[in-house]
Amino acid sequence: MNKTLLAIFAHPDDAEIVCAGTLLLMKNAGWKVHIATMTPGDKGSTEHTREEISKIRKAEAAESVKILGGSYTCLGFEDVYIEYNRESINRTTALLRRLRPSVVITASPDDYMVDHERTSRIVQTACFSAGIKNMEVEEPPFEPVPHLFYSDPLEGKNKLGNSVIPSIYVDISTVIDLKEKMLACHVSQANWLKTHHQGNEYLMAMRRFGEKRGREIKVKYAEGFRQHLGHGYPQDDILSSQIPEFSNHQILISS
Repeated sequence: MNKTLLAIFAHPDDAEIVCAGTLLLMKNAGWKVHIATMTPGDKGSTEHTREEISKIRKAEAAESVKILGGSYTCLGFEDVYIEYNRESINRTTALLRRLRPSVVITASPDDYMVDHERTSRIVQTACFSAGIKNMEVEEPPFEPVPHLFYSDPLEGKNKLGNSVIPSIYVDISTVIDLKEKMLACHVSQANWLKTHHQGNEYLMAMRRFGEKRGREIKVKYAEGFRQHLGHGYPQDDILSSQIPEFSNHQILISS
């Protein structure tokens, strides 16, 4: 098994908000960890041009990943206009083939923003396509299909306000301060959210949601995930065997 994990999301700071604690624990467990974003977050500013904010946000992402001890890639698509098409699938599949991860974490398939949802779908297809020889991708294919996990949507709810319940929890209590340090690198995003979202609680909001997930499994802080278990994807929960702080609670909802 190649002990490489790829966390791929739409924008810089997405991974830090929803899964950086798990990434830190996997790194501590001996895994190589790579964060990728589909875009540089080029629309996320009221004061900078697209070119200026792209440079700033990629630098912030690179600074954050230094704390993790990993690496960072931006695939260069345009913020707000992520499309599920040939180019996005091929470029994402090429990244997977270069890194050959055994574990991939991406955005929730149902979230508040279409960029997140399309990224989730693109990554799902790229994982399945990693071993397809006749893809229009120069990098050689690899097998098996990586384990694919979906992070919590923002605030743990879908775009209709309904709660999204994790099937997997990871206790991140021992690394919450480092997670906050990673998120704090994204200064430009925090500043933009003050204007666009009328919010000034960037770091505290992350901690509050981590506490909410933690209470659900009786720990201080946690992150939630769901595993893609469709045909052709691995069925075993690899996180439980790799993270000492792992807490797995299957929650069943009565219909």
